Amino acid sequence: MVKPLAAIFCSVAMLASTHALSGTVVNQYPLHAAAEHNDVQTLERLLSERAEIEARDASGSTALLAATRANAVDAARTLINAGGDVNAKDRINDSAYLYAGARGHLDILKMTLSHNADLQSTNRYGGTALIPAAERGHVETVQTLIEAGVAVDHVNNLGWTALLEAIILGNGGQRHQQIVDLLLKAGANPDLADREGVTPLQHARSRGYREIESALLAAGKH
Repeated sequence: MVKPLAAIFCSVAMLASTHALSGTVVNQYPLHAAAEHNDVQTLERLLSERAEIEARDASGSTALLAATRANAVDAARTLINAGGDVNAKDRINDSAYLYAGARGHLDILKMTLSHNADLQSTNRYGGTALIPAAERGHVETVQTLIEAGVAVDHVNNLGWTALLEAIILGNGGQRHQQIVDLLLKAGANPDLADREGVTPLQHARSRGYREIESALLAAGKH
């Protein structure tokens, strides 16, 4: 049986080992750490010392994607201006462009769009940046992506378009009403049904989204 004092020493040793390992992991990715903390000064120093801008961390993320997840705008700008790839994907198919669009990080999204964002790239669900932006109610982001030329009727792996997802996963409130209007004005097909043959209008009616129902009726042939 382990004596209490020995057990204490054992626990302390394990804790110290864990902290040391954790520190080692952090120290492996200083560019990513600086990006997450929006530390432009450190980023510029590391880049001047020839740090690999496209280096990947354990998740397959670049420093730019790390900055994007943190919505660290200054860090993202520094990395993009230094040549960071806005389309570089991690292990779950997120890129700076796709993530910024999905999360409504508008400043970073606009930077990616002005630096060759791939409008046809898709996330792990087979959706463009427009689809999750519509679902999550990011009105300005949806407008920005439409203006950039993202296909409004792209169908993801679930069989949903941005219009369908805005209705099915939205809450029917003002932001989603605006998004539905934006998509319809951009030419989204109001009659394009899901895999079960349920149309946007039927989804809106079943949820009691009267304003969206009216917009769909005005736009389509029902």
